[in-house]
Amino acid sequence: MDITLIIVLVIALALFFDFTNGFHDTANAMATPIATGALKPKVAVGLAAILNLVGAFLSTEVAKTISGGIIKEGDEGVLITPELIFAGLIGAIVWNMVTWLLGLPSSSSHALFGGLIGAALVGFGIGAIDFGVLMSKVILPAVLAPLTAGLIAFVATKLAYGVTRRYDGKPDGRSGFRYGQVFSSSLVALAHGTNDAQKTMGVITLALISVGLLAPDSGPPFWVVVVCAVAIALGTYMGGWRIIKTLGTGLTDVKPAQGFAAETSTAATILASSHLGFALSTTQVASGSVIGSGIGRRGSTVRWKTAGRIAIGWLFTLPAAGAVGALAALVAHLGPWGVILDAVVGIGTIVFIFLWSRRDTVGHHNVVSEVAASGEAVVIAPEIEPKKVAK
Repeated sequence: MDITLIIVLVIALALFFDFTNGFHDTANAMATPIATGALKPKVAVGLAAILNLVGAFLSTEVAKTISGGIIKEGDEGVLITPELIFAGLIGAIVWNMVTWLLGLPSSSSHALFGGLIGAALVGFGIGAIDFGVLMSKVILPAVLAPLTAGLIAFVATKLAYGVTRRYDGKPDGRSGFRYGQVFSSSLVALAHGTNDAQKTMGVITLALISVGLLAPDSGPPFWVVVVCAVAIALGTYMGGWRIIKTLGTGLTDVKPAQGFAAETSTAATILASSHLGFALSTTQVASGSVIGSGIGRRGSTVRWKTAGRIAIGWLFTLPAAGAVGALAALVAHLGPWGVILDAVVGIGTIVFIFLWSRRDTVGHHNVVSEVAASGEAVVIAPEIEPKKVAK
C-alpha cells in the first residue's frame, strides 16, 4: 500500500480514537458537578470541551513518552509500521466503544497502549517493547495514581466537612461548594487535555517517525497538536452520558463538598503526572478520587459492587485491547487488502455498537434525572435525624 495513503488512514483513525477518548472521558471532569447540580449537563460538556482544547497546548511530555519510549528503535528505525499502528488503533477504539456501551469508565489510555503493544508484538516480537518505560511510565502510575488520588480526596473530604461542621443538619448548608466545583471540574478538564490529547499526538508522531518523515525522538509538530486538540474537544462536547451516569451515581451519592474534593485531587494528580511524562489513565484517577471522597464523607456509602465492575474493566483493558490489536495486526500482514478488511470490520463493529446503544439512550435530556436533580443531591431524608447525616 502507498505510504502516503496508509499515513493518511493512520492519522484519520488516530483522530477518531482521540474523538472517542473525548466522549469516553468527559465524565472524569463533569460527572460530579452534574450530579450535584453545580453545572447543567450541556454547559458542563461545553466547558469541558473548551478546556480540553486549551489543555492540549500546554505540554508534550506524554506525547514524547509514546512516540519515543514504549516502542523500541531497531537498526532500520522504530520497531513498528504504519500498518501495525493502524491495527493497534482499531484495538483501542473497539474496546473504548464496548466499555462506553456498558457505561464503564475504563481507561482510553490503556486501551491505546494495549492495542499498540499487541500489534507490535505480532509484527516484531517481544523485543519491540521497552518494558522499562512501560513499567515506569504506564504500569506503576496505573497502580499508584488512583490510590494517591483516592487518599488525597479522602483527606480533602474530611477537611471540607471538618471546617464546615456548623452546617451539619442544615439542608443545602454546604451548597457553596457547588461554586467551587465549577473551578475544580474546570481544572480537571484542563488537566485531561494536557494528558490524554497528547497520547494521540504521540501516536501520529510515531507513525511519521516510522516512515522517516520525522527524526527519532522528535516531538509532535504543531499541526498535530492542533488537530488532536480539536478532535478531543469535539468528542468531549458530545458527552459520554452513559459513563457520566455511572461515575456520577454508580459509585456513591455525591454531595457538593465531596465533589469539590474529588475533582481537586483528580486535577492535582493528573497535572503532576503530565509534567513528569507519565501516561496515566485519567479515568482511573477520577474513579479513585470519587471512591476516596465517598469514604471520607460521614454517612456516605460506596457501592463496592460497581467499583468492582470498574476495577475488572481496568484489569481487562490493556490485554483485551492488545488481543484485538494483535488480531488486527495479523490481518494487516495480508497486505493492502488486509488493511482494508481491518477498516471494514472495525467500522462495522463501531456502527453495530452505536446502533445497539440506541436501544437504551442516555443523553443530556435525561442524564440529570438519572444522576441527580439539582436540588435533590443535598436534601436530608425526613426520617433520618439531621445530626446523623452530613450535607
